[in-house]
Amino acid sequence: MTVTNDAAFTAMTNGEWYFDSEATVQQRNETRLALQKTDQILDNATRMATIQKLLGHTGSDFFIETGFEFSFGQNISVGDHFYANRNVLICDEGRVTIGDSCKFGPGVSLLTPYHPLAPTERATKKEISGAITIGDHVWLGANVTILPGVSLGNNVVVGAGSVVTKSYPDNVILVGNPARVLREIPAK
Repeated sequence: MTVTNDAAFTAMTNGEWYFDSEATVQQRNETRLALQKTDQILDNATRMATIQKLLGHTGSDFFIETGFEFSFGQNISVGDHFYANRNVLICDEGRVTIGDSCKFGPGVSLLTPYHPLAPTERATKKEISGAITIGDHVWLGANVTILPGVSLGNNVVVGAGSVVTKSYPDNVILVGNPARVLREIPAK
């Protein structure tokens, strides 16, 4: 089931404030069930083909270890030569674009949704999303978290356990919480 014609889904994907609709809740539930079944497939080629059908776009040479989770799938676009280790989470309420030749360590989280800061507004359950864009040749170490609205340039390396709260250009190594530039990577 695709919910692209649902007003809540459109607002969510476009980065506008939204409340979940019956259609978005049903789609999330169907996605969870599909992912649970996919994790039980032992043949890697069959498992990859099944995952690729759930995503918006995937390039060639695509491999993800078990424990991969996402909210909808159709908002995720992945380039060529992608590898993700175990237990990667992509909350794709907003669009997630991943470039070519990227590698994700275990426990990486890409989180597009966020909530109001004021507790009374947060209690209404409204949400908004911020798209995430990952450039080419990016390596995210184990347990890296990328927050809503972040764009990373090409050739970026993010050290294990880092929390990326803002966007960064090409050719940098990021570490820490919040992540900061450790050093630049010489262009070759």
